[in-house]
Amino acid sequence: MELEFDAVAIEWRGPAPFVFVPLPEDEAQVVAESARELTYGWGVIPVSARIGGTEFTTSLFPRDGGYLLPVKVAVQRAEGVGVGDAVHALLRLG
Repeated sequence: MELEFDAVAIEWRGPAPFVFVPLPEDEAQVVAESARELTYGWGVIPVSARIGGTEFTTSLFPRDGGYLLPVKVAVQRAEGVGVGDAVHALLRLG
């Protein structure tokens, strides 16, 4: 399943890398509906993601009824992503 969305990068003092992209409500709902089949524990959901031209693997973190996409430091540097930046992301769940 693929999801594509635009959102603004935020800082969250959870696990590193501290820059995260919150999934919009509609996309978070799609993830929540499939979470039971996709999670490997603790509610995290494995994904393949693309921001700009950079593809990477990570896991969505559940947070405040939604999900956060962590943006790895290598992706931040390659795509010039920082807190407050608008981001276009493509996710492949599972």
